[in-house]
Amino acid sequence: MSTNTYPEALRTTIKALSNENSYKSVCHHHYPDQPMPSMQVMEEIVDLVREIIFPGYFGGSPARPASIEYYIGVNVELLYEKLRQQIFAGLCFGCDDADRFEIAAGKKQATEMAIQFISQLPDIRYLMSTDVEAAYLGDPAAKSRAEVIFCYPAIRAVTNYRIAHALLELGVPLIPRAISEMAHSETGIDIHPRAKIGHSFTIDHGTGVVIGATSIIGNHVKIYQGVTLGAKSFPLDEKGNPIKGIPRHPIVEDNVVIYSQATILGRITIGANSVIGGNVWITSNVPPNSKVIQEKWRSTGFVGGDGI
Repeated sequence: MSTNTYPEALRTTIKALSNENSYKSVCHHHYPDQPMPSMQVMEEIVDLVREIIFPGYFGGSPARPASIEYYIGVNVELLYEKLRQQIFAGLCFGCDDADRFEIAAGKKQATEMAIQFISQLPDIRYLMSTDVEAAYLGDPAAKSRAEVIFCYPAIRAVTNYRIAHALLELGVPLIPRAISEMAHSETGIDIHPRAKIGHSFTIDHGTGVVIGATSIIGNHVKIYQGVTLGAKSFPLDEKGNPIKGIPRHPIVEDNVVIYSQATILGRITIGANSVIGGNVWITSNVPPNSKVIQEKWRSTGFVGGDGI
């Protein structure tokens, strides 16, 4: 391409990209002069929460009784500052009408949400302690609870989920989904922050697990890799668009084990104390105390052309 035509080609491309019809569906009109959410800062927030929940494992903070209150205090203060800033950025990002968004009210709301979240950290720590215990007791290869906390991708994914879920329950926009997607990228475990998950939850291996937004999971549930708790269909409105917000994912009751590659779809219930075998496809309710497995493969033999 000659040097004379190259600048013209650029101008033509810029004009095409600047056409409103080409970008209106992918352009975000952010509130003027206000911060955008930062993925880097959200990662720092998750790291701080992880360090607070699991003292001595992450970030280099010692777990000595004489100094632990000091280090947790420092980390909580850092968390508070970063979190309220990101929540405010999320509120700005999620504002549909910039002319009606009040900066002072938004900052106050972000501060209150940050305080409410931090107040829940003892409860989140308790839930995570039950998840660690479930992972340790459920895996003969686990040598210690410390190994589970430090190494297991399920603990990382579930930690992100519990952080994101708590923020979402407080009404924080955007930030919860971003935090859950961080874990998805790191571990291959996709848990929507709107899902409701009880205590003592564990995911063995984990890669490829998908838990949809309206899923409800009870206590002492164990899931293996490749399991999908998904939607069977998406009801449409009169304009043909999917209806959002309706329950469309499974309910899994207490003490259920779901083995690898099982696919469970729709608003159905897997009854308590059931075992779901690998590679099954389930779209209807399963009664409590059930065992669902594939029919055993039976060989009919093979007779070749020579009669053998």
